[in-house]
Amino acid sequence: MQLVTAVIQPEKAGAVKQALQDLGVRGMTISQVAGMGRQAGHTETYRGAKVQSDTVDKVRIEVLAHDEDLDGVIEAIVAAAHTGNIGDGKIWAVPVTQVVRVRTGEHGPDAID
Repeated sequence: MQLVTAVIQPEKAGAVKQALQDLGVRGMTISQVAGMGRQAGHTETYRGAKVQSDTVDKVRIEVLAHDEDLDGVIEAIVAAAHTGNIGDGKIWAVPVTQVVRVRTGEHGPDAID
């Protein structure tokens, strides 16, 4: 099992969510986050004054995937989140050693589906 984490542009969250659902992913966690990378923040005008921020608003989507589904999940996220601009985001996957469905007590791969 793998935990796939994607940090993407907020305006792409709906498209990524739909792409994952079309792939058969039934559960995901979506959070509003802020961070920084190569784009190094931005400048906004607030009440006539320029305000520099070193973080950028993003959306973080986390999905548990079976090992055999990992490439498809990542490809779906890339296709839905891609704009070609700096700040499109980042995706990473890490192994998961244990998953438990709290409601039923199921463990392992059965707890994902």
